Amino acid sequence: MTQIQGFGLGLRVEHYAAFEAGVDAAVRPDWLEIISENYLVPGGPPLAHLERIRADYPLVMHGVSLSVAGPEPLDRAYLQELRALADRLQPGWVSDHLCWSADAHSQLHDLLPVPPTREALAHVGSRIAQVQDALGRPLVLENVSSYVRFAADEMTEWAFITELLKATGAQLLLDVNNVYVSSRNHGFDPLAYLNGIPVAAVRQIHLAGHDDQGDLVIDTHDHPVRDEVWALYAQAVQRFGAVPTMIERDDHIPPLPELLAELGRARELAAAA
Repeated sequence: MTQIQGFGLGLRVEHYAAFEAGVDAAVRPDWLEIISENYLVPGGPPLAHLERIRADYPLVMHGVSLSVAGPEPLDRAYLQELRALADRLQPGWVSDHLCWSADAHSQLHDLLPVPPTREALAHVGSRIAQVQDALGRPLVLENVSSYVRFAADEMTEWAFITELLKATGAQLLLDVNNVYVSSRNHGFDPLAYLNGIPVAAVRQIHLAGHDDQGDLVIDTHDHPVRDEVWALYAQAVQRFGAVPTMIERDDHIPPLPELLAELGRARELAAAA
């Protein structure tokens, strides 16, 4: 597998041409994260662009439709396609979200949270084991943002994640923005969340923007990273060290230089911390 270090960006269609033309070495990302589902078809323009770009950049794969906590059986055809892509690209790791996103009828196109209960621990842990067996590699899971709590809660989210990772050998993609969003919506201390996660469990960090509506904060990934999330990232670096970190933007995508400037800020904060 590819060794990943430093600071990356999510690869988006809007930036194919810029990456293929070449990015100034002084500001270029160290690696790129792809959305796995965009490249599962064996051929076509997206994969052709990716093959050109990956000659210059190490890659990691990030999925959005695994539904590892879902109620329905895992999609074996999808897992076979995902493994084939990973075998072809040899990414640093393969990640998805600690959530459910599909029911018996359809893909819901949302990242729905998991109730932090003992029953859910057993259910999700079993499914993670199946995914790791199918992929032939460890799975990295991202914490998602949430907006309501479950009446059945038996532990904190960070305690649930810690037990799940310990039981399965999976690792965490720590989305600092999602920690902040959930902390605002539920009234917990985001530093308690960071301090509750084992240092060795964190494989990657995401930074992204959100929509602050005062009494509700929504994870949108369509804004620049906000100052309060930068401050929390500095705290995360102090705890977890030099974890590979990236800027994630999924809508209202700006020209590449704007994202590279944000990535520069991440580098500066990490160095200072």
